[in-house]
Amino acid sequence: MKLVEALEVLRNSPPAESPLLEIQLACGFTPLHLQTFLGAHLRRLFPKHRVSITTGAFGDLTGNLERLSQLKGGTVAAVVEWKDLDPRLGIRILGGWKPSQLNEFAETVHAHAERLLAAIEILAGKNTVALALPTLPIPPVAFTPGWCMSQLESELLGSRASLSSRLSNLSGVRIASQQKLDVVSPIADRFDAKAELNTGFPYSLVHADKLSGLLASLVNNPQPKKGLITDLDNTFWFGILGEVSPEGVSWDLDHHTLRHGLYQQLLASLAESGVLIGIASKNDPALVEEAFRQRQPVLAQEQIFPIVANWGPKSESVRRIIEAWNIGTDSVVFVDDSPLELAEVQAAHPGIECILFPKDDDKAAYELLFQLRDKFGKTAVTAEDGLRLESLRASAAIAMAGRGEGHTPERFLQEAGGKLAISFVRNPPDPRALELINKTNQFNLNGKRHTEASWQKYLANPNAFLMVAAYEDKFGPLGKIAVMAGRAEDGTVAIDHWVMSCRAFSRRIEHGCIQKVFAKFGAREASFDYVKTERNQPVLDFFRELKKTEVSSLSKQELDANCPAVYLEIQER
Repeated sequence: MKLVEALEVLRNSPPAESPLLEIQLACGFTPLHLQTFLGAHLRRLFPKHRVSITTGAFGDLTGNLERLSQLKGGTVAAVVEWKDLDPRLGIRILGGWKPSQLNEFAETVHAHAERLLAAIEILAGKNTVALALPTLPIPPVAFTPGWCMSQLESELLGSRASLSSRLSNLSGVRIASQQKLDVVSPIADRFDAKAELNTGFPYSLVHADKLSGLLASLVNNPQPKKGLITDLDNTFWFGILGEVSPEGVSWDLDHHTLRHGLYQQLLASLAESGVLIGIASKNDPALVEEAFRQRQPVLAQEQIFPIVANWGPKSESVRRIIEAWNIGTDSVVFVDDSPLELAEVQAAHPGIECILFPKDDDKAAYELLFQLRDKFGKTAVTAEDGLRLESLRASAAIAMAGRGEGHTPERFLQEAGGKLAISFVRNPPDPRALELINKTNQFNLNGKRHTEASWQKYLANPNAFLMVAAYEDKFGPLGKIAVMAGRAEDGTVAIDHWVMSCRAFSRRIEHGCIQKVFAKFGAREASFDYVKTERNQPVLDFFRELKKTEVSSLSKQELDANCPAVYLEIQER
């Protein structure tokens, strides 16, 4: 982004009544163009929000962070440079670079780093902190030539690594990737000595733009994609299975096809972190089964669900997989080596993201791994991530069991042994709650989303409550699958958010949740902030079961009269 583009983006601000995204920018230099670029990148990522960026005192990064210690539910963007850890590592102070002084540098840097860590620890407990650690080259302080690493350089880089490691363990802290920054902003092009000496702003415009983009992405923390559907021939492995048989396909170094093995290796990693992996292949299903059994790819067959192999259109196979997952096409990536197949799937499923596998280009295939990691990456892997695939298999088993002779839906629910564990703890808030609110579409009361800062502010209301429900039955655990948030006062509850994972449908979990909330607060009536969206028909269906009028409120009397039997053992944790 050019500076003139950033200024133009900021001029086109949304109306005054739009929600406000407030950012506290903490740095030890004059914010200048960094503030401009950061505001522009945030406006692009949050198009419906006004953006306000507040800065602190010049030359006092740690002091600025310490002065924010009372902040709650806020968002802080902090940029650390070497001179924040020792002013002599900048070029605006003549503090001395004599060899006799070098031993002091490491001690000073360590002391400042500890103070910085303590300030961020206090902030991270109540706010979101997007952080960049030193990005500029170390000035020519040491006596060694530039091609030889000095002891001081080694100690400084070690201090940065140690600080990064300790900060990354703090909940609420996200650190800009040094490796990613090296790719998008080469280190030789980052420092602007003239701007630093004349204005106190150390960055070139290009570096200010790239660093601001990373910080804005850390603030945004977009929801990852949920599912990846892959082709087999010349994508998952090299070779056409129907022509060469299982023995003829390869993904190894000896056959110069390791790019396919690396792709499988990444898919296996994604699968373990909770990403759904499916296969859509024009192939003989028996031959595909034999290939997996005989050759045992890096991505094991048990990590894939479902495998759809037939001779029909790829778009139909993709449709079957998405229906089995019960997620939206906008959460799915489809990878194939054929541009024709990609175009056919894209035309049938406009929301899906289609990516070409570069079957003859090792460099491009390796770069694809980074692209996929970015699309599916997450800041943490939760217990629910590990349960996702098994819960889908369990749902398939439930559907089959329900179709068995003599089985009715009612009898099935009675025999399922469902258990609902409910928590009303809101401080600290369960991170799974915000994740579910921001990514759930079908059973979602209104489709409203939260930033981490706005979510923390919402829960700070003394009358607010947060309910998180986890479910399991004889088919296995689903983990935390439902969230309700609202306000309780004087015998009424106002429900502002209510979401439930589609994996939990048809078990009457929603009925159990609303019964528990009424009982918990002794409520006579509940109101609901219902807004119809393109995809939340299941919410409307639920309320029409309990009352015939439009969704706005529900009395305890209506709930008792119309609620079907709930065959759940409900416990409050």
